[in-house]
Amino acid sequence: MSKTSKTFGLTLFFAALAWMPLLAQEGGAPDAKSKLYMVSLIVAGGIITLAAAAGAFCQAKAISSACEGISRNPAGAPTIRFLLLLGLILIETLVIYALLVAFIILMVKWGNYA
Repeated sequence: MSKTSKTFGLTLFFAALAWMPLLAQEGGAPDAKSKLYMVSLIVAGGIITLAAAAGAFCQAKAISSACEGISRNPAGAPTIRFLLLLGLILIETLVIYALLVAFIILMVKWGNYA
């Protein structure tokens, strides 16, 4: 199996997993509240997915740069390590904020604010 087909298969699998809550909705004509809830599920999933992917990429780049910096200047290792940990904490905080926003989007009672 080629790398492209594995990636495509995983993408389809996770897309199907993301659509499961929408497919579990009751039958019949959806009203405005249920349509809004379906859209909120997609938006919340998109927010947390993008935040986690961007956070993982930024953390990998930060760790790679810190390792290169320490290998070039071993005397500066304590300073580089401190700045690395501070940066990783701030990156992870942004991902946690995105998770909080996703939870807020999911928990809003859509019918009570019309």
